[in-house]
Amino acid sequence: MIIHLDREWRIQAPTLALGCLAATVSVAGQDESLWREIEQRIAALAKRDVGQIAGLPEVAAQRSAYKSCGKDPGRYRGSAEALLRRIAQGKGLYRVNTLVDINNLLSLETHHPLGSYDCARLQPPIVFRRGRTGETYKGIGKGEINLENLPLLADQAGPFGSPTSDSERAPITTQTRQALMVIMGFSGEVGLEAGLERGRDLLTRFTAGTDIRTWIVRQD
Repeated sequence: MIIHLDREWRIQAPTLALGCLAATVSVAGQDESLWREIEQRIAALAKRDVGQIAGLPEVAAQRSAYKSCGKDPGRYRGSAEALLRRIAQGKGLYRVNTLVDINNLLSLETHHPLGSYDCARLQPPIVFRRGRTGETYKGIGKGEINLENLPLLADQAGPFGSPTSDSERAPITTQTRQALMVIMGFSGEVGLEAGLERGRDLLTRFTAGTDIRTWIVRQD
């Protein structure tokens, strides 16, 4: 699974790094033990004031990168910021399936946007770049998203994911057998290794994950 960063990030987001994890998995609809871990994290975050979230180093770095790309971070929130705000507002967290739930838990723990994708629906190599003029896709549970200047993941078929909202092309389902998880570290490599090891542990325990491989994609 070849993934690289577009060279323009050396100017737009010089600290950007991606933590990547690929694994063979068995995805279930729900797991109560996993959900108890998620609820513990929610309880620990629930008292945080919404106004404090934008100042978290990981969130602030992502918002800064969006601004440098010409994208309003208040309109196009990163997924980690959106999840943290949802918890602080007392809205709780939705259940999807075990791997997506793990994705959301890791985002709440690391404060980084995460994306998880079905490898069978991807056409490597993959590049993390800015969206081009006219590029759009339908976000999961959302309408058409204007991708111009938005940081995104694209393969040979075009964009399929972003820190704000992933597309409907490569979602994780209970039919997924090969999964790719990407931690988008706009604030740098600090915490990415720990996040990947936490991901390895969660996938092993709750998706019977095997053949797990982790790596970090750095700036050229």
